[in-house]
Order: sequence, then structure tokens, then C-alpha cells
Amino acid sequence: INIITKAIPTIIPTIYNTSMSLISGFLNVIIAIIVSVYMLIDKNRLIFNAKRVIYAIFGQKTGDKLLHTGSECNRIFSSFIIGKLIDSLIIGILCFIAMSILKLPYALIISVIVGVTNMIPYFGPFIGAVPGILLLLFVSFKYALIFTVLIIVLQQFDGNILGPKILGDTTGLSSFWVLFSILLFGDLWGFAGMLIGVPVFAVIYHIISQLVAKGLRRNGQEEMLVPVSYTHLTLPTT
Repeated sequence: INIITKAIPTIIPTIYNTSMSLISGFLNVIIAIIVSVYMLIDKNRLIFNAKRVIYAIFGQKTGDKLLHTGSECNRIFSSFIIGKLIDSLIIGILCFIAMSILKLPYALIISVIVGVTNMIPYFGPFIGAVPGILLLLFVSFKYALIFTVLIIVLQQFDGNILGPKILGDTTGLSSFWVLFSILLFGDLWGFAGMLIGVPVFAVIYHIISQLVAKGLRRNGQEEMLVPVSYTHLTLPTT
């Protein structure tokens, strides 16, 4: 009784804060879904009004450029998100099937974790493997070892075969910029930043590339737009 009495002042605020956070997050998700539905219903009118405002402010020529850039950004973002969702769903299903065949426990919950974290490029499969390995270690070291090998096989299959087939080069980013975007937005926005960091940075990269290309054309340096090889590229000395 004394232990419980001393623990109550700490436990009750924790339970209250956690409950309020869960309720707030749930309400935000519901509101976001409702707003998204209304936006989709009124999509054509919203797009038309947005175009009117852009042309009214920037004129025909600049407006066309802005709309083209917006269309490209939408293509990059939507292609990556949709492709990664399909890729992660397939990996989650394959993980569940393989765990069921190997008779590993907690197949469903672990497969869901693996599928969700697979949305994160490079680090996702390994982040998702950690909870599964720890969970299986409580059951048997053999199960944890088998699951580790399974994750490595799935990661290789996803990275070398499935991912390139589904995603292709939707972002146009090199491996360095993909890692940079994951680390940057992960530090800024946490787990959500790691999920959307790559397409967001790809959009920023695309816009900056367009501005750089415009500057090169303005300065008469069109040969710098598409270098044949970076190893043979030399910058002007003047």
C-alpha cells in the first residue's frame, strides 16, 4: 500500500498525458481525413482557382513555369509515396508468409512493423528488425537468429529487385542525398520526417536544379547543364 501510494502521484500524470496525446493524435487524424475528403471532392474548383490566382499575379509566362514546376513536384512526391506504399505492403506480406512457413511466433505484429518501417529508405528494414529480434529473443535465440537471416534476405530482395522495379528513379537523388535527407528531416521531424524526408528533399532539389539551369542559360553556359562525366568536368578558372 505504501509503494502504491508513493507511485500514484507519478503514475496518474503519466497516464493522463499519454491518454491526452493519444486522443489528440486520433482527433488530428480524423480531421485530416475529413479535410482531405472535402478537398478531393472540390479538387477541380480548387485547382482552377489556384491557376487563376497564379496567372493573375505572375502573368502567362511565369505562371506556366510555376505550374510546370508544381506538376513535376507533384509527380515526384506522389510517385515516391505510392510506390513505397506498394513496396512496403509487398515486403510486409512476404515477411508474414515467410515467418508463417518457418513457424516463427508473433508473425502478424512483426510483419506489420517491418512493413511500416520499410517506408524509410535504407534504414527502414533494419529499424523494423530490431523490435522483432528483441521480441523473439524472449522466446528463443534460435527464432531471433532465423528472423535476422530472413530480414537480411528480404532487404536484399527489396533493395536489388523489388524496389528498383516499383520505384525506379522517381526522386532523381543520388544515394548521398537520400541519406542526407533522411538524417536531416529525421532530426527535424522525427519518425514522420524519415518517412517523407526523401520526397520533400527531392522536390527542393528539383526546384534548385531548375533555378541553377536557368542561371546557366542566362549566363550562356549551356554546356554545364548536362556534363558527360563528372570526372572530366572542369570549372572555369576565371
